[in-house]
Amino acid sequence: MPPTRRSSDKRTALRQQGTLNPHPQAVQHPLFQDSAFFDAADLVQVKYEMLRQVAVDHRPVAQAAQAFGFSRPAFYHTQLHFTQAGFAGLLPRKRGPKGGHKLTADVLVFVTAQRRVAPALSWSQLAVLVHQQLHLTVHPRSIARQLQREKKRP
Repeated sequence: MPPTRRSSDKRTALRQQGTLNPHPQAVQHPLFQDSAFFDAADLVQVKYEMLRQVAVDHRPVAQAAQAFGFSRPAFYHTQLHFTQAGFAGLLPRKRGPKGGHKLTADVLVFVTAQRRVAPALSWSQLAVLVHQQLHLTVHPRSIARQLQREKKRP
């Protein structure tokens, strides 16, 4: 089926939201073949239907996972997140650390106090002070990013 303007717009939206299935060609289930409703490019829809096939239609996990282009471990991972968070659990998550693990609240208090005393301190100078006083090596850019995040919070 050739892509239409509407399906192109949907794919753009899915890509922007991070829910575009990177392997739509791996979805082999008949529901997703030539359907106006089921879209193999919609990762959330594919994951939900895979879970539903096992829970409601009682298909074996290995069979359902393969039909929807996933591995068995990926199925169980998806099932766990869905059980814990509902539909929100089907949304892809950002990988990696969620924040500066070295820049604890105590370090930020110290850095903020130093900036209050000497507002002209550069990020590099602050990193040196953190190293000298707290015996912690922190990149100057990490300090800058974290302080900018703090500024944006209400």
